[in-house]
Amino acid sequence: MTPRSRPLALLAAVTLAAGATAASCEEEPSGVDVGEVRLGAVTEIVDAPATVTARSAATLTAASAGTLRELLVRPGDAVRPGQVLAVIDSPEATARLDSAARTLDAAAQAGGQAFSVTGLDGAQRETDAAAADSFAAARAAAAKVADERVRDTLLHEVDAAQQRYDAASAAVAGATRSVQAGVAGLGTALGALSTAQRLQAEAAYDLAKGTVDALTLRAPIGGVVQLGGAASGTPAGLDVTDILQGAELPTGSGPPAGVDPAVPKGGYVGAGTTVLTIVDVSEPAVVAEVDETDVLLVAEGAVADVELDAAPGAGYPGEVTSVDLLPTESARGGVSYRVRITLGAGTLMDGRPAPAPRPGMSAVAHLRVREAANTVTVPAAAVFSTESGGEAVWVVDGGRAARVDVSVGVQGQDAVQIVRGLRAGQTIVVRGTDRVTDGQRVP
Repeated sequence: MTPRSRPLALLAAVTLAAGATAASCEEEPSGVDVGEVRLGAVTEIVDAPATVTARSAATLTAASAGTLRELLVRPGDAVRPGQVLAVIDSPEATARLDSAARTLDAAAQAGGQAFSVTGLDGAQRETDAAAADSFAAARAAAAKVADERVRDTLLHEVDAAQQRYDAASAAVAGATRSVQAGVAGLGTALGALSTAQRLQAEAAYDLAKGTVDALTLRAPIGGVVQLGGAASGTPAGLDVTDILQGAELPTGSGPPAGVDPAVPKGGYVGAGTTVLTIVDVSEPAVVAEVDETDVLLVAEGAVADVELDAAPGAGYPGEVTSVDLLPTESARGGVSYRVRITLGAGTLMDGRPAPAPRPGMSAVAHLRVREAANTVTVPAAAVFSTESGGEAVWVVDGGRAARVDVSVGVQGQDAVQIVRGLRAGQTIVVRGTDRVTDGQRVP
């Protein structure tokens, strides 16, 4: 039988010290060894590849093209939410805001402008066209923002403004029809048109002002500063699910290969360029990919021991906080499930503190999924599969072997728990089970 768990050197040593393995006699020429069923402890371990993740991250991007006028932080600085980190100078955005302000003033002063009945349709068409241009330009500017959270907020504002304008435009059309039918006075239509023009101007101004305000970059979350952002996509080491609790990262592309993503003070930034990334490393964790054959054994609260490829000999204690319900395709091509594990402070083999893990580092999580103490145990090699798909061991009684069907419980690396079929003190074959037949004399 091949045990489900895989090697964990430290745990195996503890298991052996507890007497979980059977004592074997000297090797015989037949290649068959015997030992004794004992009481001991067994721990079942599930090993899974994992990646260190940050709690959350947020990128700060340029809302409009310009230059980085001020950079108030350095790489590695710890920042708090709301702190001003950088300021972008964008003549283009400032010019749009000035133009929108002039249009808004003109709309307010033109409240009493007179139109003929036939001129109402033309005035409304001009107003609708101006509104459509404003909303299209606002959406195009918002789409260039890489930070998904900021982009969604801007687009929501555009949608809300357009809904208000559409309602006003419909009121103008209705009033115009009433005037043309002779059931309403011209003043009613002029009032509705004036309202629509004012709403269009206010929307253009608000959106332009929002762009200018966004040129002052503030930290949306607390964390550590990194200049620039990822080259493309979501950087490794960030748990997409957990990021939703903070701020999301961009899905757009970054600078081409060979170009430093960090923008220097005074450097040019295009609309949507990532200027800074804030990473919250206050709660380091790992996301492990557990195979579908093992995931049903993993539960919230399970203890884990985590090893990093970058820190040989260091161990980090962990605890399972969640197990995904939906699967993902694993790196090995099979089906796996994400398991999230919090990390404690690590220690080196000599007891010194281990280095703090960084997001994206590769790791292996050793999950302790089942444990049994003071239980009947035999060496894992003593258990073999039967033709019917069950499990059995060879019990030696009076110098002869007899097959005994057993039920296996917790499966450790070197020893397994026997929940039915054996008792402590019995002699069994612990090596060479494939060389033994029923009734054979075993020395």
